[in-house]
Amino acid sequence: MYDVSLGASCFPAQADEPLRDTTVGGILIEAAAEAPGALALLEVRADGSRGRQWTYRELLADAERLADALLSRYEPGERVAIWSPNSPEWVIVQFAAGLAGLTLVTVNPAYQRKELAYVLEQSRSVGLFLVREWRGNAMAEIARDVSASLEAIREVVDLDDPAALFARSSPSRPRPVVRPNDPVQVQYTSGTTGFPKGAVLSHRGLTNNARFWLSRMGPRAGDIYLNVMPLFHTAGCSIGVLGCVQWRCQIVLARLFEPNHILSVIERERVDLFIGVPTMLIAMLEAYGHQPRNIDTLRAVLSGGTGVPPEVAVRIEQTFGCAFVILYGQTESSGGLALTRVDDPIEERMHSIGQPFPHTELSIRDAASDVVPLGVVGEICARGYCVMLGYNDNPEATERAIDKDGWLHTGDLGVMDANGFVRMAGRLKDLIIRGGENLFPAEIENVLAMHPSVAEVAVVGVPDPQWGEIAVAFLRPRVDATLDAIDLVRHVRSELAAPKTPAHWVVLDALPLTGSGKVQKFVLRERWLAGDYSAHLLPARGGA
Repeated sequence: MYDVSLGASCFPAQADEPLRDTTVGGILIEAAAEAPGALALLEVRADGSRGRQWTYRELLADAERLADALLSRYEPGERVAIWSPNSPEWVIVQFAAGLAGLTLVTVNPAYQRKELAYVLEQSRSVGLFLVREWRGNAMAEIARDVSASLEAIREVVDLDDPAALFARSSPSRPRPVVRPNDPVQVQYTSGTTGFPKGAVLSHRGLTNNARFWLSRMGPRAGDIYLNVMPLFHTAGCSIGVLGCVQWRCQIVLARLFEPNHILSVIERERVDLFIGVPTMLIAMLEAYGHQPRNIDTLRAVLSGGTGVPPEVAVRIEQTFGCAFVILYGQTESSGGLALTRVDDPIEERMHSIGQPFPHTELSIRDAASDVVPLGVVGEICARGYCVMLGYNDNPEATERAIDKDGWLHTGDLGVMDANGFVRMAGRLKDLIIRGGENLFPAEIENVLAMHPSVAEVAVVGVPDPQWGEIAVAFLRPRVDATLDAIDLVRHVRSELAAPKTPAHWVVLDALPLTGSGKVQKFVLRERWLAGDYSAHLLPARGGA
């Protein structure tokens, strides 16, 4: 823990860990030289069974062979897109593209025609690497139709066809000199508030950020890290791949998240470290309750990506017997900005997002972009090596996100204490203004998550003729539980002022999620306004 005593909500960059001039390909070369025979990557199939495996020497050999093949078909600096679920080939393409000086465009495998076409065209991709089908999504067929309308796409490659993947169309160019500040990926934002933008990230930003992420989980060389996060997302391809390689951990790469299978993998492979968004962890807690496993090797679980209710954190530590840490970040910051440590005081690990990463300035600012006093809610802003190079071909959006002094405006609300620990207060766009009073959804969600019958909750503001806006709570009950509006109102008012009580309660079997597991609040709001949830309302009103 950093020993600081702040006078305002601005945390200066710390230099306790080095900031290295690393590249995606370079960190794999280093790992293979230092630990060539160590197991680097183990595949877990969709049914939870063991698949193929690679040592660090073997992983580098495949990445270099593919890099040379790619350099016979592409020029350094070109963009290639990957549209696939988790697989060893995804990881090999990631390192090969880094070695070849290509920029990898990561694409959600759930995307449909319109979404795929948008990303390929907006990113200026010239190649597409995919699997033929995933969970009912006819990806090869969709790609054939989409690529026919995009002149820039020169080839569509099946990742499961080694001959096509490693094909050489002409003599390879020499591998280029890849610089740390070169672009390495274009990652499209999760789309919790609308259609995504492409954040252009650098080698230096991604590799250092991944190392700092994993550092706070207390890693040791040889640790087994179970990666269930989708590789198209920063958590999957950054901490789950680049972080593990730098700490010489073993990556156990799961193709699909299914809570019972994942618990069995933790037990069978003796997993040390794990990361999952709250929706995943809640599902694992429910599955464990029905069938406990021996997962005593698990030392640390990390979560983030959305507000993490303290109730979930407490249940993870008590049920799984491990330390729980909470991350805060976003795609535009190369993934992470702040994270609790496994040895932080329990109050901070349960209720805060920790202190900022090394070499990262973090501040809380008001609407005029002035730093606010300690304990005052404002927008979380960040500055440092990790900030994206910009939004792809979108200078206007880049200027709105990164001010003239280099501060990234995250759009998230938080509050900082004198020790530099930050607590989340929700999204700036999610702020509910009820009769002139600011309501922070995260505060209400954390209280509702403590209710014994609530499994998941999202609080959203909707228009109201009397109050301007009111809060609506969307809830998924726990298995075999029944929700009652009067009981929910009583629960909220026992912890919060009456105006913070949601006005309506909607009970759903599932909340709409992004591909990385974040709740899509804009979808909930749109469906509410369209009247889609009238049949799901609990009969009693709440607090409006």
